[in-house]
Amino acid sequence: MRCFKILILISCWLSLCVLPAYSAASPKAQVQATVDQVIDVLRDKQLQGEPRRQTLSRMIRARFNFNIMSQRTLGKYWRTATEAEQERFVSLFSELLEASYIGRIEDYSDETVSYGEEKIEENRADVATTVHSGNTHIPIDYRLVLKGDDWFVYDVVIEEVSLIRNYRSTYGEIVRKENFSGLFKRMEEKIAELRQSSGETTGQ
Repeated sequence: MRCFKILILISCWLSLCVLPAYSAASPKAQVQATVDQVIDVLRDKQLQGEPRRQTLSRMIRARFNFNIMSQRTLGKYWRTATEAEQERFVSLFSELLEASYIGRIEDYSDETVSYGEEKIEENRADVATTVHSGNTHIPIDYRLVLKGDDWFVYDVVIEEVSLIRNYRSTYGEIVRKENFSGLFKRMEEKIAELRQSSGETTGQ
């Protein structure tokens, strides 16, 4: 159950998109404003099912930096991949993250978030938050990169465990043993499985 709650809150993280372009907004301010607006969407009883999923999908894809996350996830294998393989991985990885979390956030149940320190070094930043669910308090740190006037999340650290690092370990082993063709096949199968289990339609 605790892991399930964590996944719900990660979905809020993935959706840094509903903010207008704030030239002076800090990464912490942008994270806080976005999470608040995402929670409003989740609480909206008038927005349900596929329309809500599409709204959240637009949020995810508008502000999540899949290119940076893909490069960090593949690590050394990104540098050896062809341009076509890189593009395919970014496409599949974004679909996988979306399919993994959108279905889960519909079970949001009034978790709250408090905001701690932010650390900024040139165009990178870390924002510390804590998710409160009953008597459980889960530290979640966001890693962001500055593009123009906006901060984009490229990693999340839950209880000192990096999401990127977890994916890197798993995917690196698959590429080593099965090459990119094997990785892409596994990702496609997982996406189909997740979409089927959540009842998500695949038509555009």
